[in-house]
Amino acid sequence: MNKRLRTTVTLIIIIFVAGVIFYPKYKPLLAKKIKGQNNTQSFIRQSQQKLNAIGYIIAPTFMSELVNSTGTLKPDEEVDLAFETSGKIVGINFTEGTHVKKGDLLAKINDRPLQAQLEKLEAQLKMAQAKEFRQRSLLDKDAISQESYDQIVTDVQSINADIDLIKARISETELRAPFDGIIGLRYLSEGSFTTPATKIARLIKTSPIKIEFSIPEKYAQEIKIGYPVTFVIDGSDKVFKANVYAVDPKIDIETRTIVLRALYPNINEELKTGRYAGITLQMSQVDDAISIPSEAIIPEMDGEKVFIYNNGKAQSVKVSIGLRTESKVQITEGLKFGDTLITSGIMQLRQNMPIVLDSVIINN
Repeated sequence: MNKRLRTTVTLIIIIFVAGVIFYPKYKPLLAKKIKGQNNTQSFIRQSQQKLNAIGYIIAPTFMSELVNSTGTLKPDEEVDLAFETSGKIVGINFTEGTHVKKGDLLAKINDRPLQAQLEKLEAQLKMAQAKEFRQRSLLDKDAISQESYDQIVTDVQSINADIDLIKARISETELRAPFDGIIGLRYLSEGSFTTPATKIARLIKTSPIKIEFSIPEKYAQEIKIGYPVTFVIDGSDKVFKANVYAVDPKIDIETRTIVLRALYPNINEELKTGRYAGITLQMSQVDDAISIPSEAIIPEMDGEKVFIYNNGKAQSVKVSIGLRTESKVQITEGLKFGDTLITSGIMQLRQNMPIVLDSVIINN
C-alpha cells in the first residue's frame, strides 16, 4: 500500500513540474487559438447581422472649388497730416471723427511775417509796373534805349517771382485735406509749436474699402483683375461681395503665396479698417461632377475608399479625389452616375456585409 501511494505522489509531482515548465510556451498558442475562435464566431455573427444605413444615389452636379483665406480691411487712402513748415498753430478748424472734403482748411500756422512781406512786394510791384508803362511809352518814341526798358521789365518779373515764393510759403502754413475722408484724433492743440515731423491728425478714406489677402501660388494664373470674391467679418452674418483690382506681381518666397487686393464699395461706411476678414474664392468649376459627402470617404494608407450598396450588400471601392468644398468631394475615378453610396455607419461597414437601406437620398 505504501509503495502504491509513493508511486501516485511521484506521478503527481512529475505532472506538476512538467506543467510549470511547458505552460509558458504553449500559453500564447492556446490564447491565439481561443481568440481566433472568438473572432471567427464574432465575424460570423457580424456577417449574418444586417446593418441599417442611408443610401445616396450619385447624379451629375455642378461643382466648384472654393479657396479660403484670411485678410485685413484697409482704407482706400490714408495719410498722417503734418505741416510743411515750422511755426505756432493759430487755428484748428476740424472736429475729430468727422468727414472733411478735399481742400478744406484743417489747421493754420502763424503767417503774419509772410503776409507783411507779401504786402511789401505787392506795393513794389505796383510801382515797377507803373515805371514799366512809362518806359514803354518812351521806348515807342525812341526816347530811351531798349536796354533801359529791358531792365525795368526784368525788375517786374523778379518782383512777381518773389511774390509767388511768398505765397508758396504762406500755403505751407495752411494744412488742407488732400482728399475726402474721415479725420481721426488730433494730437496737438491750438498754440502748440509744430514742425514737419509733428503729426497733427490722420485722415482716412473708407469708401471704397480695400481687402488684402493671400492665396497659394498655384492659383496665380487663375486670378485676373475683376475676379469676384466674397468675405465675412466677425460679428456679422452678412456675406459681402468684392472684386479683385490688383495682383502682386511677385510671389512671397517664404510663404509661397501671392498677395491680392479687392475693392468693396462700402457706400454707407459700415465696415471699419483694420478688421479681420474671412475670404472665399470660387475657383475651378465642373458642370457634370460626381460629388459625394465628405463624411462617406474612408482614408487608408494607400488612398481613399467608399462603400456602395450592391445587391443588398456593402461593397468597398477605391476612389480618386478631385475638387473639394466644405461638404462635398469630387470623385474622379471609382464611381459612376447611378451608384448608391452608403453614407451612414461608415465605421461598422465591412466587405459583403448585408445592408438594409432605411432611406435613399438623390444627389442634386
